[in-house]
Amino acid sequence: MRILIVDNNVELCQVLQEYLNNQQDLEVVDLAHDGEQALIAIQSLEPDIVLLDITMPFLDGLGVLERLKNLNFAKKPRIIVITAFSNDSLLSRLTAFGVDYFILKPFRLEILADRIRQFSTEEESLTDFENFLPSKSGKSKEHIVTRLLHKMGVPPHYKGFSYLREAVLMCGGEGYLGGGLTKEMYPALAEKYKTTSGGVEAAIRNAVISAWEHGNKEYIKNLCDPYCTEKTPTNSLIIAKIAEESQVYK
Repeated sequence: MRILIVDNNVELCQVLQEYLNNQQDLEVVDLAHDGEQALIAIQSLEPDIVLLDITMPFLDGLGVLERLKNLNFAKKPRIIVITAFSNDSLLSRLTAFGVDYFILKPFRLEILADRIRQFSTEEESLTDFENFLPSKSGKSKEHIVTRLLHKMGVPPHYKGFSYLREAVLMCGGEGYLGGGLTKEMYPALAEKYKTTSGGVEAAIRNAVISAWEHGNKEYIKNLCDPYCTEKTPTNSLIIAKIAEESQVYK
């Protein structure tokens, strides 16, 4: 995977470059420290992945994303935003721009490398959900669920995002329904994430409420029809419906 790193933090860029270049399957093709440099590099080098910071001089990350919409590429690069900011308004704007993934600073380098590698198994963009035809693998199923959560507008920095994704995968794999949430699924997730069942339930609830109030409400209504019209859907309904929807793309 050919990677362009765009960040005004020169030291961070050097750290990322050294680490990623030491991975046999990854290659940093260039560094850019402002948005204008980034656009030139993206057009000339056509990287597979762009690691994009938001706060930069001359042209910030949002400006880069805005201009990318008007450029023609033989193959559009995947965009991973690396940022220290995590408010819902910003993440909603990034989602609208078609950002493929968000990772918050500080982060572990090995996690970033793993996220980059996940893109190498697919030929279609993560934002091109309707045209995505995945292979029949567990990783592809996880990507499908991730896309559905992004489409709903679930903030990816919420703990509930990860809990909700895991719950959907468990529902699809084990058939958890109804009371199984509190008796089986929440305790299983609590054990995995070293927290409490109540904490898991509350985090998922917060994620669902945030998506309902600030995300794609019409999509959620259609997803949960006819059981949800004007009230925030329950955790169990959302989990069941996402699990059901994800089966369509198997």
